Amino acid sequence: MTSTLPNERNEERRRRVLLGPLPASFLRADGPVENIDADYQAALALQQQLCGANVPAPGPPLSARLSITVVQAKLVKNYGLTRMDPYVRLRVGHCIYETHTDPSGGKTPRWNKVMHCLLSPGVNSVYLEIYDECSFTMDELIAWTHITIPNAVLNGETIEDWYPLNGKQGDGMEGMINLVMSYSVGPAPVAQFPPVLVVPSVGGGYAPMAMYAAPPPAAPHPAHVAPAAPRPQAQQITPEQLQQIEEMFPSIDKDVIRSVLEANHGNKDATINSLLQMSE
Repeated sequence: MTSTLPNERNEERRRRVLLGPLPASFLRADGPVENIDADYQAALALQQQLCGANVPAPGPPLSARLSITVVQAKLVKNYGLTRMDPYVRLRVGHCIYETHTDPSGGKTPRWNKVMHCLLSPGVNSVYLEIYDECSFTMDELIAWTHITIPNAVLNGETIEDWYPLNGKQGDGMEGMINLVMSYSVGPAPVAQFPPVLVVPSVGGGYAPMAMYAAPPPAAPHPAHVAPAAPRPQAQQITPEQLQQIEEMFPSIDKDVIRSVLEANHGNKDATINSLLQMSE
C-alpha cells in the first residue's frame, strides 16, 4: 500500500470539502455525436494549417535584401524655435531601421545612410517617417510617406528618385526625400541585417535597440510584382576605380559611393550616372 504524508492527506480532505465529489460527467464529452465529429474535423484542419499543409505561393527568399540609401530631404518648414535635428525611421515588413540624427539639419538634412533591409515574402512597400529629435520631450513627427517598391528595383535595377512627403502642410506638401534603392539575393544570413526595435527612453523620446523581429505572416507574393531577373555578371571593384569615382564626387559620402557601385555590380558608367542624378 502506498503511504501518504499527513500534509497531503489534509490537503486532499480540504479539497473534497470545498469541491465536493466529482460529477459522473467529469471529463466526458456531452452532446450529440455529430457535434463531437465536427469539432474534431475543425481541430484537425487547424492542426494541418499550423503544420504547413497549406503552403503559400512562393515569393522572394528570406535572404532577399533591399538596400535603401537615405540621402537627403528638402522640407518646406522648420518646426520650432531652433533648427530641427531630423532623423529617418523606415519600416520594411515587421522590421524598423533608423538613420543617425543630422544635428541642426533644419529643412535640408543630409544622412547618406545605407541600410540593408530584410525583404520578407509578401512585402512590397516601405513606410518612412522623419522625426525631429528632442532632448526633453517626445520626438516630434515631421513628415511621412508610403513608398511602393518599384518593379524595376525587384528586377535588379538601381533606382534613385525623390519622393513627396505628407505632413501638417498636407499630403505631398511637406517636402521631398531622396532615396536610392536596389535589390539583391544572396546566401547572407538574417543575423547580418538586424532590424531595430524602438522603445521609449527614460528621458523622453525613443531609443533604438537592435533585435530580431518575428517574420510577418506568410502571404502570397503580389501577382503584379515580376520575379527578379538574373543579375548581370558582377565586375571586380578595384581600389583605383573606387578612388577615381570618389574624386569625381567629393561631396558624396564614400560609403554611399561604394554602395551605389556595388548595387550596379561594379559598372563604373552606371554608377557615375546614378551619382550624377543624386548630386543634382
